[in-house]
Amino acid sequence: MNRMLLIAGPCVIESEACIMQTARTIKEIAERLNLDYYFKASFDKANRTSIESYRGPGIEEGCRILKAVKETYDLKICTDIHEPWQAEIAAEAADMIQIPAFLCRQTDLLTAAAKTGKRINVKKAQFLAPWDMGNVVKKIEDSGNNNILLCERGTCFGYNTLVVDMSGIMEMKKYGYPVVMDATHSVQEPGRYGTSTAGKREHIEPLAKAAVAAGADALFFEVHPNPAQALSDGPNMIALDELEALLNRVMKVYEAVH
Repeated sequence: MNRMLLIAGPCVIESEACIMQTARTIKEIAERLNLDYYFKASFDKANRTSIESYRGPGIEEGCRILKAVKETYDLKICTDIHEPWQAEIAAEAADMIQIPAFLCRQTDLLTAAAKTGKRINVKKAQFLAPWDMGNVVKKIEDSGNNNILLCERGTCFGYNTLVVDMSGIMEMKKYGYPVVMDATHSVQEPGRYGTSTAGKREHIEPLAKAAVAAGADALFFEVHPNPAQALSDGPNMIALDELEALLNRVMKVYEAVH
């Protein structure tokens, strides 16, 4: 990869206005910093702490909005799927299909995503060792797709806590595919608030820098105009107006390493 890849956007589609504002601003930042950019947002967050948590507008309306972002700003799109039947529908809007961490071993989901021919970003489960991702890679490859990214997003370390082992980035790079660092989900404190997840936003930048220094090829950030008001993952999202300065600092590490 000749330049750093950035996957970024709100956790979930809250409104078309929010999505459009965020997409336009991040695109401008990515162009200034010469980043290969994919806009990311979810049409449905099936894995929420509480049944009362906001999940998103659903696949039909969500993909309509993602298509509008793509057409309006000429952006590449990333979105996640949770069930095999969603793959073909999501692929109509998305250039990259993302597999959530808890679902990364679901064979039918992986093969359905692979058969779309789209780029596949697989998040390593919080309970998997990095070398266990070899079986994930083989499922996708054997389904006819070699356009794969592997994503680090933290490992369970006791109750309500995640830790990132940077050597896992080097281990996953042995499979020959780009490795992504999800620096926002990695600072989560899952279930800390009982019915919602907490997070240590102040750890995002150090983890992103460390991952780039360890050889990560791409960064994943959840970004929101107002994280305090976000309907999902607010405690671990980056404020939109802070993103460019953060990326500038991280890019200094990336450029030094490369």
